[in-house]
Amino acid sequence: MVIIYYVIFVTVLYFGILCFSYRDIFTIRRRAEYSSFKSLAGSDVVPPISLLVPAYNEELTIIENVKCLMTLNYPKYEVIVVNDGSTDKTIPVLIKEFGLKPVQNPTFRGTIRCEQIRGVYHNPDYPFLYLIDKNNGGKADSLNAGINFSHYPLISSIDADSLLEKDALIRMARMYLENPEETVAIGGDVRIANGCKIENGAVKDVSLPRKMWPMFQSIEYLKAFLGGRIGWSSINGLIIVSGAFGVFKKEAVIAVGGYRDGYPGEDMNIIIKLHRYMLDNKKKYRIAFCPEAVCWTQAPDTYQIISNQRKRWGRGNLKNMLENGNMMFRPKYKTMGMLTMPYNIFFEALNPYFRITGLLALMAYVMLDMTAWPVLLIFGLLNFLSGYLLSVGALILEEIAFRRYPKPSDLVKMLAFSALKFVGYHQLGVLWRVQGHIQFMQNNNSWGTMTRQSWEEPKAEEAA
Repeated sequence: MVIIYYVIFVTVLYFGILCFSYRDIFTIRRRAEYSSFKSLAGSDVVPPISLLVPAYNEELTIIENVKCLMTLNYPKYEVIVVNDGSTDKTIPVLIKEFGLKPVQNPTFRGTIRCEQIRGVYHNPDYPFLYLIDKNNGGKADSLNAGINFSHYPLISSIDADSLLEKDALIRMARMYLENPEETVAIGGDVRIANGCKIENGAVKDVSLPRKMWPMFQSIEYLKAFLGGRIGWSSINGLIIVSGAFGVFKKEAVIAVGGYRDGYPGEDMNIIIKLHRYMLDNKKKYRIAFCPEAVCWTQAPDTYQIISNQRKRWGRGNLKNMLENGNMMFRPKYKTMGMLTMPYNIFFEALNPYFRITGLLALMAYVMLDMTAWPVLLIFGLLNFLSGYLLSVGALILEEIAFRRYPKPSDLVKMLAFSALKFVGYHQLGVLWRVQGHIQFMQNNNSWGTMTRQSWEEPKAEEAA
């Protein structure tokens, strides 16, 4: 009976969060269509921002990424690429493409600990582009180095394999200006770029991935960002701002000691630390989600790479839950303590074990003639139906507010993959999470193999 109550409770919670997303989606659509964000692009009231781009072995994507960032509709910003001890040609291709030269005695204003800086490069012809070269220390360490060097009060973390839409940053700024005193972080919407046509660092034609693995992830991302984060944001319960694209108030990040290095899950960890710091100090704050600010990213397209990514996520999630489990059920931590942390511990970190033991228990009941096969089949069917409806609910949110996939065939394909992911892919997700937990117990802190592919060869990539 425990597993049945568990499934009922988590299903109700999922649909409850989805309802919060529906409550806000029409406001989001009006904001996306009619907001005056474009007028802010030339305004002095918009705070300047430092874009931090950690880069480790990104020679295939970094040039397109930087070109994209240098053409954003934003009045004042700087791009700081932080080379994290790459062993490929990340440094040479950047130096050659932008004519960068070493900076003598560069100034680092912050004091967050990070690995040794080897040098800083700059070219006056590109006045707002900087390249920091440092010893390898991981993504969090690179972000800390970028914070130390940055000049502006807002910072943004952006993955080197991602491309921002030109108005993504100014849309974030518009949301920040709604309440600059209390806003400490805003997350952007991350979408899968595999299958899209990319030209000069911008997505020119949106299309769904042609490969199976990225297609499953497209469905996952829509469900997580539109069906989940809109709802969690509405009750100030977001536990993560994607490392691919987020904006932060720098003084708040410095106040919590910057990013935690040495372990995956730095994007979740920084948000938990911000929640804890603001609530411990009884400060009003908000951590928001801006779904109309879009970042396109490369999704893993092979079994090996996606399994490495999901194991890493599993390790990071477990590490963060173990470190911050003492926030759970403590009223002083409000939504984080009473809802977000219990949800993530019981329904995210421990989810694989409830699913596996529940399935085994039900099968044992059948084998011992304590229940009948039809009961097991009905339970499985209801479980599938609830999960499918959640995915469909996220697709409807997409259709209401954004409609980025206008072809009828795209909608049919998304509906089909929303169902197909329960036949193997969903179960692999459980396996990868358990394997990640085992790696955590083995003190495996590695990032895992992540192979990049050039933005300039999407068709060849998909056809391979």
